[in-house]
Amino acid sequence: MKRRSAEILREYGPFPGVDAVAGVSFDGNKVWFATGDRLTALDPESDETSSTIEIGADAGTAFDGKHLFQIAETVIRKIDPQTGEVLGTIPAPGEGGDSGLAWAEGTLWVGQHRGCRIHQVDPETGRILRTITSDRFVTGVTWVDGEFWHGTWQDDKSDIRRIDPATGAVLERLDMPEGMGVSGMESDGAGRFFCGGGGSGKVRAVRRPGKTGVA
Repeated sequence: MKRRSAEILREYGPFPGVDAVAGVSFDGNKVWFATGDRLTALDPESDETSSTIEIGADAGTAFDGKHLFQIAETVIRKIDPQTGEVLGTIPAPGEGGDSGLAWAEGTLWVGQHRGCRIHQVDPETGRILRTITSDRFVTGVTWVDGEFWHGTWQDDKSDIRRIDPATGAVLERLDMPEGMGVSGMESDGAGRFFCGGGGSGKVRAVRRPGKTGVA
């Protein structure tokens, strides 16, 4: 396993009225982050926030290229990001213990926090298609270039790890600096992971290994 320190490229926030950041996603232009009762869009180049959707948003966030998906308590909602309209709802597999959320292979990938699992889920029915087990509490999850990464945060220590999606074996690990945790996370498809900072109220850009990233 490759192991190194995570490189923080940039910090955003804290933001007015935001006590904690949960889920994080990226729509190709804006970072969407969940803060309990709303989703907020952030321009990662200018640091400015724009669109806000008032909706339950206490865990993972994902984007499928057109729609946002958001975990709230025991459900996952499909949302039109332009209007905020809820287009559909499926049960969340962790029944309230869910964490990260990602879109890949036409399906949703859902972290189960204290359950130390990641479920691949049918986005239409909520049916669990398969499950990957971790040895740490699972926070954010993301796919990029065929690589599967997830965040951990346990006993005041946090890291970002690349795992074998077939076996769950850890292939690479980025240790976060002391005092910095990863709640939600999403790749920008290039050199950055956007990571929620939990109770810090911040979003952080972390360099993806092997990529130059954007400072």
